[in-house]
Amino acid sequence: MTLIVQKYGGTSVANIERINAVADRVSRMRSAGNDMVVVVSAMSGETDRLLRLATEVHPNPPPRELDVLIATGEQETAALLSMALQQRGHDARSYMGHQVHILTDNVHGKARIRMIDDARVRKDLGRGRVVVVAGFQGVDEEGNITTLGRGGSDTTAVAMAAALKADECQIYTDVDGVYTADPRIVPDARRLDRITVEEMLELASLGAKVLQTRSVQFAGRYKVPLRVLSSFDEGPGTLITFEEHAMEDILISGIAYARDEAKLTVTDVPDRPGVAWTLFAEIGAANIDVDMIVQNVGADGLTDMTFTVHRADYDKALKILKKVAQALSAGDVIGDDKIVKISVVGVGMRSHAGIAATAFRALSDEGINIQMISTSEIKISVVVEEKYLELGVRALHSAFGLAGPPAAG
Repeated sequence: MTLIVQKYGGTSVANIERINAVADRVSRMRSAGNDMVVVVSAMSGETDRLLRLATEVHPNPPPRELDVLIATGEQETAALLSMALQQRGHDARSYMGHQVHILTDNVHGKARIRMIDDARVRKDLGRGRVVVVAGFQGVDEEGNITTLGRGGSDTTAVAMAAALKADECQIYTDVDGVYTADPRIVPDARRLDRITVEEMLELASLGAKVLQTRSVQFAGRYKVPLRVLSSFDEGPGTLITFEEHAMEDILISGIAYARDEAKLTVTDVPDRPGVAWTLFAEIGAANIDVDMIVQNVGADGLTDMTFTVHRADYDKALKILKKVAQALSAGDVIGDDKIVKISVVGVGMRSHAGIAATAFRALSDEGINIQMISTSEIKISVVVEEKYLELGVRALHSAFGLAGPPAAG
């Protein structure tokens, strides 16, 4: 029998009507002879509601108790979907993260999966049951409930598929696949029939919201066949493939963007060994992720260092940098939280010249100034003023000829 792991996001299970629609789809798949494991998110808006409740009783909720609270959203959905499947004549059983025994580290709110004990799930599958797993959650070695961070249900699904060696992991969401750009910004963006894991990982990490970054990392590491599909429309979706050779003729696969960026610059930093470590050790200790880094060529023993962080970490990072800069006898700390990052991604960059020139010319023609540049083998990212985000995305999408009708399935 074919083993399918499906994941349904918050909009897919937003209310009872949609939960019943999911149950109908799962029922059809099970009746067709497939073994089914279904991972669910909380209903749309439920996690935010629980977070509001927490802040009403504590301005800074203790992380352990916050995880206990917000994990109940997925528990609710898992139980309701299991009931709906039983109503349709299928033997179904719901599991919380700790019941499956999804073992994580003890970092509440951002836990990482260490191991999955799939014995109970395999036993149920052997009995013909549909297994419904509450996504987003696990348990640490001391038995504390942990959560995997926003989008963590994607990670749960791919990790379950990896542990069970599933034939395919299907991520159902409110879009019908991966597009060359955000259709809300670029109306003529087209759906991709397939995309490499490497490209999808870049797009996810650079701001594309279709898949959570860690889930793509899992898929790549454990060779999990991954497909993005719509909960609301039938169609083939987009296959996340490992066959890069099939994509060699495709120059650029997509344009991604990230709105929630902020830039920090420390001027007149002493240009000597160990200074960069001192700066970023403090930032890292505060659990702040650093993205793009640019260090200017030193002059007169001094240099400037600029890097970007998530906008939510801007104030914290600014405070830390001012303290460190003073200790290093550096100059000013300058911040800007009105910037965005736009990225061009494609495995074709490895074998084609002139990609950077085309991208920079497209932005120049629109009068968009580039503040920072970062590259890898398959991507080019630029930082620009926030007001140019949509114009920049459309200009790059057009420059690389990505427009067209949705790809055929």
